[in-house]
Amino acid sequence: MRHPVDAATAIERQARMLRTAMGPVIAAALEDPQVVEVMLNPDGTLWLDRLHTGRESAGVSLSADDAERIIRLVAAHLRMEVHSGAPVVSAELPETGERFEGVLPPVTRAPTFAIRKRAAGVIPLSHYVADGVMTQAQADVLRTAVLERRNIVIAGGTSTGKTTLANALLQVVAETCDRVILLEDTIELQCLSDDHVSLRTKPGVASLAQLVRSVLRLRPDRIIVGEVRGAEALELLKAWGTGHPGGIATIHAGSARGALARLEQLVQEAAVTVPRRLIAEAVDVIVYFEGRGTARRVQDIVRVAGLDREGYRLDRVSAA
Repeated sequence: MRHPVDAATAIERQARMLRTAMGPVIAAALEDPQVVEVMLNPDGTLWLDRLHTGRESAGVSLSADDAERIIRLVAAHLRMEVHSGAPVVSAELPETGERFEGVLPPVTRAPTFAIRKRAAGVIPLSHYVADGVMTQAQADVLRTAVLERRNIVIAGGTSTGKTTLANALLQVVAETCDRVILLEDTIELQCLSDDHVSLRTKPGVASLAQLVRSVLRLRPDRIIVGEVRGAEALELLKAWGTGHPGGIATIHAGSARGALARLEQLVQEAAVTVPRRLIAEAVDVIVYFEGRGTARRVQDIVRVAGLDREGYRLDRVSAA
């Protein structure tokens, strides 16, 4: 049997070898704390998404052969198959945990991939205020909502910072004595609470909906979901609405009201009739994020005040 230290050393060596094999530009980008994502397009151009300047060209190109080599290397390191019959690789890189998505022909004309880095640390709400991402009033509203055990949905587009804000709110949760259960597809949430459990999905073994149902037997005080994007929405709403307040979840949406419409769509993957009253009762606060890089802002914070003939009643708590 391999000694734990030897196994850890082997994984670390494997991670270094993989980064080296990706080439100096990608390796440097993955080491740069300002870079949050590395993207290769089918035309061979390499793009970097930076925290303060947004997306920009890396100034280099990769050949299709080199791009395919990288995708196959990742698959090989993780003992996954990738070929024309199984052209997609969705995985986390060993040791460092970056989220890797690689695609080969025939579903794309040339190999393409994206590498999304994990947050290096938790950005507290005070830094959001100092950087102009939110106002002090908005930070106060969110802090109070967490401490009052409101269920909070963080909405926005891709790369607007939803998960990063969830981590900031989890830092406030850590001030309580609550038992926190984290559920996610890829490990991105960072919880500093002394009493917390992290669960993650595994294709073909456990879906997010299954984990939400199971988590109720783990004695949670707060249920946190990294991203709601499927039938688990219904299970989460039922859990939030039946004795487990204080949850946090992120969702892709174009507005605060759009987050509720998105929830309805996801619930319909598991139920024919949309339980609007349950949604109105389970979701307390919606935070809407917009923009990327230096343009990133909390545009709106609303409270879900109930349901009437016109639909959901939303009370604006704070706007940008």
